[in-house]
Amino acid sequence: MANTKTIKIKRSPGDQLVQVIIYILVGGFALATLLPFVYIVAGSFATERELTERAFFVFPHTLSLNAYQYIFKTGDAVKGIINSVFVTTVGVIINMTLSATLAYPLSRPYFKGRTFFTNMVIITMLFTGGMVPTYMLVANVLHLKNSYWALWLPGAINPFNMLIIKNYFQGLPSELEEAARMDGCNDGEIFVKIILPLSKPVLASVALFYAVTHWNSYFNAMMYISDSSKEVIQIVLRRIIFLTSKVANESSFDWGAFGMPPQKAVKMATTVVATIPILCIYPFVQKYFTQGVMVGSVKG
Repeated sequence: MANTKTIKIKRSPGDQLVQVIIYILVGGFALATLLPFVYIVAGSFATERELTERAFFVFPHTLSLNAYQYIFKTGDAVKGIINSVFVTTVGVIINMTLSATLAYPLSRPYFKGRTFFTNMVIITMLFTGGMVPTYMLVANVLHLKNSYWALWLPGAINPFNMLIIKNYFQGLPSELEEAARMDGCNDGEIFVKIILPLSKPVLASVALFYAVTHWNSYFNAMMYISDSSKEVIQIVLRRIIFLTSKVANESSFDWGAFGMPPQKAVKMATTVVATIPILCIYPFVQKYFTQGVMVGSVKG
């Protein structure tokens, strides 16, 4: 035993070289992913002259808040962010509640007909009703136009995300459920008190997927929401970019005290405003992300 504790694995020069190459490649890929976003953030604070003269930079020579002042001066962007936070929060609650409650019975081997219902879910991943029938159903049959339910109900359950949760549930030890039944727990108590607490990794990962989907929701919001007071941030930012490019060359247009903002800087600023809020969520679920997705994907 004493000898085994002192044994050290020595890497050959070839292995060390390979490790260095791997670190260099991984670092290069990381920089290639990070630098474009850094440039967008830096460009959103730059002036029109600097954006024109410099092809790429990480720090602007002249710091300008012109683009952000233009985006937030009317208050529409703040209202859009509030609306998006509400849509995302409620949407994720609906998605996770329905997805988890459907995944649990489909993961139980004693549930009769679970193969049939699972195949029905898989079919919805391959075939859809199409955009026009979906719009007619939501707008004309369900009368959900100008309602946030039009953004929540059509995608209340994502089949792929539900199957990830189902496979994770299947990987949990069946002895825990058997022991709970011996203690007198019913299916609801087992699901709430045992299954869900043990499934935090996959639930956090899938919740992030749903949150990103709701936050970036643009096309459905454009189709179903026409009330300006209910517009989400993506629609508000699209309108800001459109108005900026439309009136940029109109010398008679009154830009107010802020002056005409750089068109390119406004586009970069809108990207930052649309991205930063959802990025702030990732650090809180990052520790669950890899474990939840990998285990939920390969089990079962």
